[in-house]
Amino acid sequence: MISTKMITAINEQINKELFSEYLYISIQAWFADQNLDGMANWMSAQAQEEHFHAMKFFNYLIERGARVKLKAIEGPAVDFKTPLKAFQESLDHEKFISKSIDELMDLAIKEKDHATKSFLQWFIDEQVEEESSVDRIVNMLKMVGDHGHGIMMIDRELAQRTFVPENEA
Repeated sequence: MISTKMITAINEQINKELFSEYLYISIQAWFADQNLDGMANWMSAQAQEEHFHAMKFFNYLIERGARVKLKAIEGPAVDFKTPLKAFQESLDHEKFISKSIDELMDLAIKEKDHATKSFLQWFIDEQVEEESSVDRIVNMLKMVGDHGHGIMMIDRELAQRTFVPENEA
């Protein structure tokens, strides 16, 4: 049986994942406004991935016989100044999410909730990839600086990203 404390913590994580989706949609809109359609595409795929993560938590609670309790989603930032700052915001956010999932795992261990520990392992592994992916882009943007040609090359590369849910991969 899943504890009330764990149910509450997972419901909070659902809110964080939905905020992540909302943040990436906001960054997508900013990139679209800057005519950086490849970066907007990357953020769109990222938003879809975050929605997928939220629904994994959502469905897990239902499978465990727990009640999902959705909360209001805070409004995200809407102006990011530069592509580097937008992706740095993304990296900082992914680190925040990683810490939150680590705290969920700590709680699952404390509660001796082996099912939740098993479930959370996928997210722990996923966050390593999430941080690495955004960190790579941040580092590329740092290398090119404000040079338009370099920004356009990165934009073209990021246009190739698509989201494929894990069960379809």
